[in-house]
Amino acid sequence: MTAPLSEEKVFKDPVHKYIYVQDQTIWDLINTKEFQRLRRIRQLGTCFLTFHGAEHSRFSHSLGVYEITRKILSQFERNQFEDWPKEERLLCLCAALLHDVGHGPFSHSIEKTFGTHHEEWSCRIVLGDTEVNRVLREVSPEFPAKVAGVIAKTYSREIVVSLISSQLDADRMDYLLRDAYFTGVNYGTFDLERILRVMRPYRGHIVVKESGMHAVEDYLMSRYQMYWQVYFHPVTRSAEAVLHKVFERAKQLFEEGYRFGFMIHPLEKLFRRELTTQDYFLLDEAFMQTVLMQWTFEDDPILADLSSRFLQRHLFKYVTLDRLDVQQLEKLRAAMNELGWDPSFYMEIDFPSDLSYDVYRPGDHDEKLPILLLDSKDSLTEISRKSEIVRSISGFHMGKYHLYYPQELPINQLEPGIRKIFQIE
Repeated sequence: MTAPLSEEKVFKDPVHKYIYVQDQTIWDLINTKEFQRLRRIRQLGTCFLTFHGAEHSRFSHSLGVYEITRKILSQFERNQFEDWPKEERLLCLCAALLHDVGHGPFSHSIEKTFGTHHEEWSCRIVLGDTEVNRVLREVSPEFPAKVAGVIAKTYSREIVVSLISSQLDADRMDYLLRDAYFTGVNYGTFDLERILRVMRPYRGHIVVKESGMHAVEDYLMSRYQMYWQVYFHPVTRSAEAVLHKVFERAKQLFEEGYRFGFMIHPLEKLFRRELTTQDYFLLDEAFMQTVLMQWTFEDDPILADLSSRFLQRHLFKYVTLDRLDVQQLEKLRAAMNELGWDPSFYMEIDFPSDLSYDVYRPGDHDEKLPILLLDSKDSLTEISRKSEIVRSISGFHMGKYHLYYPQELPINQLEPGIRKIFQIE
């Protein structure tokens, strides 16, 4: 079982002003080594190379998600809503705090190369031989499995899962506000307090009073703008491309039996996909940046060059393509090969797309559950049926193709037909 703290703990936070910890279990989880590791994982990966203030951590974001969840539950309890299962309070708070505990360094680049997934690692940390698991088992032997179920979106009660993972959840609300604050943009701001006041538990769902529809519209527009102005910024995407190429090259060399000048535990296990939770604990961004620095001295010129490019912010240039001409791109790859630039590692085509709001259809996953409006007659209506703004941003929004390439590529030496790709006659 858990108990309240004898004295409330408080974190000063730039987004929420204060974060309040009132439960011994939450305080113990924050002080586990696995959660403290999140101080060493940036929230926005490579985005700091575009927005220099984006140095905030997964640790601060996870505390923020916990705090928003705590505020939601406090509002439910103050108003004594009958549809809220009070016994799930601690489960929601623990899942909110731990939802990102499995994130690795530069998460998406690592995941893309090595086939890992942060949610799977979060569950492994919750269920495995870890300090986190030992704290959770003090609540009950079954409690770690319940927390893992919420993170994996398999827990039986939708109302619990949707607080942490849905189209209007504590995770999204915190990262939009926090990322906007640290990148210095205004796109991600919205009236959080208003949204929290109009959220309700109702018939097994989390719903929003119809009078709060405009606040939710503002939240969804903020998400739309943050994706296209910050998360999909072409310079950030260039940094991600370079870093992904670093890991791809290192993986290729390892599989070919290359003798690395620098190979430190647990890198070899990462390449072999044999990481344990204890190995994974060692992977943070300080570790990986040390690895990248050492790889700048490798004998393999591609690995050394790509590692240096990332560390020194000597990123790929890009050109926007009106259309994707496959034949011309194949000619470009052949020409790059002839010039000594392996296109497998020095060329990337990026085509960002995002789903700002997805109108729910039966059989969709939990994170696609609709945002439901509750009117004065206790009727529920999916938000896009009443909001023109939401209808306008529903469905996939496609960006434009970007071709990334080294700035040093001698474009003028390419044949005229290929030069047209770079908008040079």
